[in-house]
Amino acid sequence: MTRATSTFATLPRIWLAGMCLALASSHLVLAQEQPKNLVMHAAPKQIAVIEFQDDDGRTRSVADFRGKVVLLNIWATWCGPCRKEMPALDRLQAVLGGSDFEVVPLSIDRTGVAAVRGFYAEVGVRHLATYADASGSVTRKLDTLGVPTTVLIDRDGREIGRLTGPAEWDAPAMIEFMRGIIAQPSGTTRAEAGPDRSRDADAPGTLTRGLNWFKALLGR
Repeated sequence: MTRATSTFATLPRIWLAGMCLALASSHLVLAQEQPKNLVMHAAPKQIAVIEFQDDDGRTRSVADFRGKVVLLNIWATWCGPCRKEMPALDRLQAVLGGSDFEVVPLSIDRTGVAAVRGFYAEVGVRHLATYADASGSVTRKLDTLGVPTTVLIDRDGREIGRLTGPAEWDAPAMIEFMRGIIAQPSGTTRAEAGPDRSRDADAPGTLTRGLNWFKALLGR
């Protein structure tokens, strides 16, 4: 009777250990998950030289952002999917934007930054800067198939990934993926470094500790 009572008393701890293992495993998978439709290149690619205007009328280029991971989003105010995803890009910039990462939304509207200002005011964009290429030459230079097209650029100004079409840029999985890219040291890419270990560096330890705990409970 005493042995049976001890076994039943152990069951809640076994269940808790199992839950911990499940959570640790899901944490590991999430950290490695690549967002849908985002194609990561096997090797980084040199990006064409493109120039565009900012809100002050100054000429800017991708080189101005060297040292940051850049999410270059080619879009237009007349593009329905572009309009729909812009608030999500705004939220992504609010969460991750800073000295290591920036969302660079580049409009190809023929009226330039004026169209962007109006749209930002309409939908309440607050965290994104205003950039425009009224000539639309960026689409040819970057060989885009249409808009929206988003190019992921590493700290050295090289293209390491691309997504054609809209995406849920502020989804938890996307944010975690971007954090992993940001965490990689300059001079490396996700493709070069292999599966991202930046967020789950302690996950194997957590998993091992959970397994040891589970074995210890079963052995009691």
